[in-house]
Amino acid sequence: MRALLLGTLLSAAVFAGQFMPNSACKECHPLIYEEFQSSMHANSTIFKDPIHKAVWNIHPLKKKGSYDCAACHTPAADNLQKLIAPGDVVPDENDESQNQGVSCAYCHRIKDIKIGLKQNINILNEKPKLYYGTKQDHIKSPFHEIDTSNANFLKGNVCMGCHSHKKNRFGLNLCSTNENMEIEKSECVSCHMPKVAGSVSTLKETQKHSFHGFAGAHRYNEMLSKYVDIEFLPRLEDFEIAVNSKAPHDLLLHPLRVSFLKVTVIRNGKQVFNKKEIFVRIIGSDGKPTPPWKAKEVVKDTMIKANEKRSVKFGFKLQKGDKIKAVLGYRLVKPPMLKKLNLQNDETAKKVYVLKKAEFTL
Repeated sequence: MRALLLGTLLSAAVFAGQFMPNSACKECHPLIYEEFQSSMHANSTIFKDPIHKAVWNIHPLKKKGSYDCAACHTPAADNLQKLIAPGDVVPDENDESQNQGVSCAYCHRIKDIKIGLKQNINILNEKPKLYYGTKQDHIKSPFHEIDTSNANFLKGNVCMGCHSHKKNRFGLNLCSTNENMEIEKSECVSCHMPKVAGSVSTLKETQKHSFHGFAGAHRYNEMLSKYVDIEFLPRLEDFEIAVNSKAPHDLLLHPLRVSFLKVTVIRNGKQVFNKKEIFVRIIGSDGKPTPPWKAKEVVKDTMIKANEKRSVKFGFKLQKGDKIKAVLGYRLVKPPMLKKLNLQNDETAKKVYVLKKAEFTL
């Protein structure tokens, strides 16, 4: 089964020569380049993402010399196929092409997406300087061709090659934004690449452009906070706090992550109540958590689902004048996993991220 999957990746991940480095885009797209450099796309490699590296360090494929993750984490590498295949070729920090991450040229050359049972695969065009885009009234670039007829770009679902779904050898869907593989309905860019002020290019001034920092769990989550509401529901003997998610996928996707709703009550300037509700998705086998490559089942799943309004009851009787504070936050790595992944001293892994805050007075 492993050999079959590997063969599919090697034959279907069309790699048409070298990609222009990200720095080549800076001259004409300085604002977009600056945003991109801060994104997780630019920092997707094991050299720049400590969490990804920590997981890879304990992955059984590392011992076989197969960096299977390269198809999505280092797709612009000149030696992509050798990185994926078992052997002596391993990630090399001194290889400039491997440091490009999910590069500008790579994304803008995605011609089509091949739907796969275990994961989707990006199919690239064969012309190194033919880039796809969405701006219909563009001017002719002196550096590359521009094609605005690509349906995947126009419909905002070009992300579905890597971000649709990922199943392991047991057929368990490890993480998915698009579990039913409904690519036609996936408009990722509307939320994760919203229109922001600034010109697309120095060649032709525009008022706005699509944000290339890629708002997500790691960075720029404030752009996503508007898709979640926190509601206060008073009751006679207690109260409820509701989290209303407008996202078309689970609130958090990666099995390492954990979300929480922390609620405190302040009465006469003093804290009289404090409780935290945890939202988590744990995968494993025989009812116990395991690494993704060993998981056969979902052991526990309390994660907030797509377009779900989740109400949490708090058994505490409020009084007039009480202030209720609610914080919806998350961690990129569950606390029990920090030591197992040797990330106990990593600030990114330890950080508590806040997605939404709300305060109410009875």
